[in-house]
Amino acid sequence: MSAPAWVTDNIESLSRANTIARAAAGGALGYRGSREHANAAGALAPRLQVAAQTPRRTRWWVDALVIVWLLWMYDAINNLAHLRLHVALANARGVLSLERMLHLNPEHALDHWLASHHTLAIVLANYYDNAHFVITLGLLGWLWWRRADIYRSLRNALVLTNVFGFAVFWLYPVAPPRMLGGFTDVVSTAHAFGDWYAGSLASHANQLAAMPSLHMAWAGWCALALWRASRRRWIRVLALAYPCLTAVTVLATGNHFVLDLFAGLLVLALALVLLAAPARLSAAWRRCAGVRLRWLPQFDRSGQALGEGAVGPAYRMSQTCYEVREQVE
Repeated sequence: MSAPAWVTDNIESLSRANTIARAAAGGALGYRGSREHANAAGALAPRLQVAAQTPRRTRWWVDALVIVWLLWMYDAINNLAHLRLHVALANARGVLSLERMLHLNPEHALDHWLASHHTLAIVLANYYDNAHFVITLGLLGWLWWRRADIYRSLRNALVLTNVFGFAVFWLYPVAPPRMLGGFTDVVSTAHAFGDWYAGSLASHANQLAAMPSLHMAWAGWCALALWRASRRRWIRVLALAYPCLTAVTVLATGNHFVLDLFAGLLVLALALVLLAAPARLSAAWRRCAGVRLRWLPQFDRSGQALGEGAVGPAYRMSQTCYEVREQVE
């Protein structure tokens, strides 16, 4: 016995309504899910972009190998120092004579003044022996740990500065003023901690490496690094004061001439210029390319206009090159 027609119609209507309701619920859930995924992706995109732009630290063992290589170069030059003593002393006298001609020779007066002030001599002698390494290497390590964005360029500048300095040590050995007559070796007389020019450490230091002054070059590098790393005024004041104090110290202790200081800053500047040259050349090439892209379409249009104005009647070549060509109408 079949069900009445009205019962069948009601069942079909309920089924269609249930299907529509399920489809609507699924669409709503799907829309909400897709919207949630879109919102999550939108929130994650800035984080991914920041992560992509964040510079990564260099591998520590690579920097360690570079340091070992520099120490090997320094030691190789130091091993030949005793064979070049007379040349280095002659070069030192030549530098001092040139400074006297230029009236630029405060080393002797500063050396005598510091030697007569025992307490200050001890302070500056210890500063000379230890600040050079502690401040430079400490700042280099801090940059590696906290400022990877500027570490690579500054590290490369410091390495290249040392390479230039070692090359000058090899080609033009210069003895320090303390090895000449009339000067006092303040660092040795003050018995500074870590004296590299007396005792067991003397054999590990190049005594004939006055020109250029790597003390001054490293101090200038530290000033540049601090200036780039911070915008705080007091830090930048310290950055400028550090090379000034280093300059006075190396002159007063009898370890460098004034021209050595200029040479140290010169090798630092040369390293910075050479490292910046590729980027500047690339930027200049891109600017030239941009100018060419802007002007070439105008030249093309001018050439086309000139060509159209100069177009003469067209000709059709005949069968042989000796016959007169037929003009195309």
